Amino acid sequence: MNAQPNSPEHPEETARRSETEHRGIFDNIPETAERDRKPSSQPNDQRADLHWPEKELRDLVENMPAMAGVLLPDGSHPYLTNQWREYSGLSVAETDSEGWRRAVHPEDIVSHVEKFRAAAAARKPFENEVRLRRAADGEYRWFLVRISPLCDGRGNIVKWHGVLTDIEDRRRAEQALKRSEAYLADAQELTKTGSWARDPHSDRMVYCSDEIYRIFGLDKAEGIPSIETFIQRIHPDDRAIVRVQSLQGAREKAEHAFEYRILLADGTVKHVRTLRRTVLNDSGEVVEVVGTTMDITERKLAEQEREKLRKLEAELVHMNRVSTMGEMAASLAHEVKQPISAAVMNAEVCLELLQREQPYVPDLTDATSAMLRSAKRAADIVDSVRSLTRRGTPKREVVVVNDVIREIHALLQNQARQYSVGVHLQLKDNVPCVVGDRVQLQQVMMNLMLNAIEAMNDAGGELVVKSELTDAAYVLISVSDTGVGLPKENEGHIFDAFFTTKSQGSGMGLAISRSIVESHGGRLWATGNPGRGATFYVQLPRQVAEPA
Repeated sequence: MNAQPNSPEHPEETARRSETEHRGIFDNIPETAERDRKPSSQPNDQRADLHWPEKELRDLVENMPAMAGVLLPDGSHPYLTNQWREYSGLSVAETDSEGWRRAVHPEDIVSHVEKFRAAAAARKPFENEVRLRRAADGEYRWFLVRISPLCDGRGNIVKWHGVLTDIEDRRRAEQALKRSEAYLADAQELTKTGSWARDPHSDRMVYCSDEIYRIFGLDKAEGIPSIETFIQRIHPDDRAIVRVQSLQGAREKAEHAFEYRILLADGTVKHVRTLRRTVLNDSGEVVEVVGTTMDITERKLAEQEREKLRKLEAELVHMNRVSTMGEMAASLAHEVKQPISAAVMNAEVCLELLQREQPYVPDLTDATSAMLRSAKRAADIVDSVRSLTRRGTPKREVVVVNDVIREIHALLQNQARQYSVGVHLQLKDNVPCVVGDRVQLQQVMMNLMLNAIEAMNDAGGELVVKSELTDAAYVLISVSDTGVGLPKENEGHIFDAFFTTKSQGSGMGLAISRSIVESHGGRLWATGNPGRGATFYVQLPRQVAEPA
């Protein structure tokens, strides 16, 4: 292709000139191979032993996977391969002068001409990528154009030899690769995960992604960091651990993950997680170590915040239990006083019997047994109160639901009598165990049953507690009262924190109860009864396997 203007010429004259020049390319090639194969009389002769005849050279040029041609300074083309004519649909005459422009994409013409003129002025080879139109379907495909000047003894350009190679598939592959790399870089930046590779033999880093530089606060312009640079970035308190973990991973020749902290130059501390694995050859030898490093600082901070919230929630739950027990202090005192009084009375009977000249042993046995039962009853009440007020972390264990209900019923008996509330337990024998924290579940039942009793404190009523196994294999507990019922205007807020209808209530009991039930994988909800009162439901997943 020519980038210089040229005077017009008659097409037939151009064709004749092209054929003449084409033949001239091969003028210096010997006509027969036999003559070229004659052995040289000079042992050290540097001449080629074989020369191709003109036809073989022509076949080579015409059949190579590229288009080729010769360009003269006047803009004419003495020779163009058939590939050019077939691809562009332009003859030699149609390509001469400015005719080649018809095959080049309009957006590429100006830059192509400028680069060609610069190469011509410098008498240097020219290389450029342009889009050429395929005549068969009008598609533009990318080509790599390489043109080299041939100069005479005075440095004047005599002609140009050019080769045009189709690079469309290569460019598409390169673009696809760039898109893939861009997607990977974006994904690494979004997830804050960098990748790297290390040579285990030289202990040298051979690759680091952009995200690695960002995580460790390194400058990519300084090149791939050394192992020592990374070690210096590790928090001093974690360096020994990282070395041990790295050696362990190398010995196991398997994926190995560990977490540690890094300390940046500005004092910033980051938490990172490294996952590494070894690459083995067919002989099982380690040839490379590859891995990823993820910045998990935000996750660690979130975990710390969650732990603070968990502790605050546990403290709030504990305070709610203590507050509830405080409200029941008078009732609990009565509950404890009764068995203690009975024990004292039986102790006095024992003393009286022992003071007789001939104590009657069966009476002594009965009084002593009654005293022990009363003392045990008092001890059980005290233990229940202590377990409910004790501060501690939740403990998951197998819990018998009906036992929890009976225990809370025993604690609230006096409270119920005080408000003229009759308590009825309707507990099914087939109710299975659940897995949970016994104290927390006691707290839920105490909140619900105490709320029900207090809802009937004006006129008394009936409290019914049921337990059953649903068709969906859940344990369902219901606490139903005949009290004032749910407030219609605030029915949707009864489980909200700090919402209460009591003059002295904290508004946290039901909110905490729902939180406890949901932490056990269950549900807590309430409905109004058709007549008076309300029913609260606790649904808990049953234990998967019964203990042996």
